[in-house]
Amino acid sequence: MRIMRLLLNSCFRLSTTYVGLQTSLKTGFSSQILSLHLRKMVHYKMEERGKPNTLDYRIYFKTSEGKYISPFHDIPLFAGDDQENDVPTKKAKKNGNEIVFNMVVEIPRWTNAKMEIATKDPLNPIKQDVKKGKLRYVANVFPHKGYIWNYGALPQTWEDPSHKDNDTKGCGDNDPIDVCDIGSKVCSPGEVIQVKVLGILAMIDEGETDWKIIAINVEDKDAPNINRIDDVRKLRPGYLESTVDWFKKYKVPDGKPENQFAFNGEFKDKDFAVEVIKSTHQFWKALTQKQTDGGAINCKNVSVCKSPFQCSEEEACSIVQSAPTFGISDALPEEVDKWYFLPK
Repeated sequence: MRIMRLLLNSCFRLSTTYVGLQTSLKTGFSSQILSLHLRKMVHYKMEERGKPNTLDYRIYFKTSEGKYISPFHDIPLFAGDDQENDVPTKKAKKNGNEIVFNMVVEIPRWTNAKMEIATKDPLNPIKQDVKKGKLRYVANVFPHKGYIWNYGALPQTWEDPSHKDNDTKGCGDNDPIDVCDIGSKVCSPGEVIQVKVLGILAMIDEGETDWKIIAINVEDKDAPNINRIDDVRKLRPGYLESTVDWFKKYKVPDGKPENQFAFNGEFKDKDFAVEVIKSTHQFWKALTQKQTDGGAINCKNVSVCKSPFQCSEEEACSIVQSAPTFGISDALPEEVDKWYFLPK
C-alpha cells in the first residue's frame, strides 16, 4: 500500500499543471484570461529525483515536449504569449491593466520545509535548504503554521549582492526575488502559476535587502477585486500584519534576532514593486550575459538568447539523469510539528 500511495503521490505532483487547467475552468474568469492561462500552464512539468525529505531530493523542470530547463533562467518573467521554439516572446500579457508575471512555487502554504530554487546547482532544481548538514524547516511561531502563503520566486530576476539599494541602503541577497501568493489555492512545489503584483515589503536580513513581493494568483476568485495593497487590507483583513509578524519572528526559534524592515515595515505599492522587479530582471540579464560576476551562481540554461552559459538539450538531460532516481519519502522529523510561543 505504501508503494501504491507513493506512485499516486508522484503522479499527482507530475500532473499539477493539468489539475490547474481543470481548476481554471471553474473560476468564472473571462475567456481571454482563461485562454492565456491554458496556454501557459501546459508549458512546464516537474520531475522528482531522489527521496523526499532527504538531502538528495530535487524537483527538476521540463517543457511539455520533455526538454529539461532551468526554472531560474528559462521560464520567462513576464507571462506572455506562447514561446516560439521555447524562446519567450517579448510582449508581456496583461490581466486588464495589470502585467502578469510567472511565479515558481517553492513552498506550499501551511508547510514547513524550506524548499528553494538551487541557484548554485546545474539547471537550478528546487531542493530543500540545508543548515549545519541538516534539512531546514521553518518553526511554527504561534499562531502561524509553517508558511502562511504559497511562497516562491519570480524567474529571471536576481538580487545582485554587489548592488546597494538607494532606499534600503542594503545590498541584494543573491537570490531571485521572493513572492508571497495570497490566493486561496494551496499550490504544489514546482508549480508555475501566474500572478499579478499588489505591493512589496523590504525585509532587512543580516544587512541584506530581501524584497518580498505580495501577489495574487490570477485564478483566485478574489483576484478581480484585489488590485493593490489597500485591497488586501479590505478583503484579507489582518493578512498584511501577519505577514510582517511572520517575517519578523520566523528565525527567533533558531536563536537569531528579529528581522528588521526598511520603510518602518510599511508595504510599498504595486508601482514601486514593479520597478523593483524590473531592476532585478536587469541584474539577471547582466548575470546570464556574463556582464557581472555571479560567483557560485550557476547560469546554465537552454534558451537564454546569446547567453554564454547556454547548453545543449543532451547536456541538460544528462544532468537530470545523473541525479538519484525518485524513491520512497523519509518521514518528517517530529520537531516540524512543535509550537513556539514567543513573548510579546
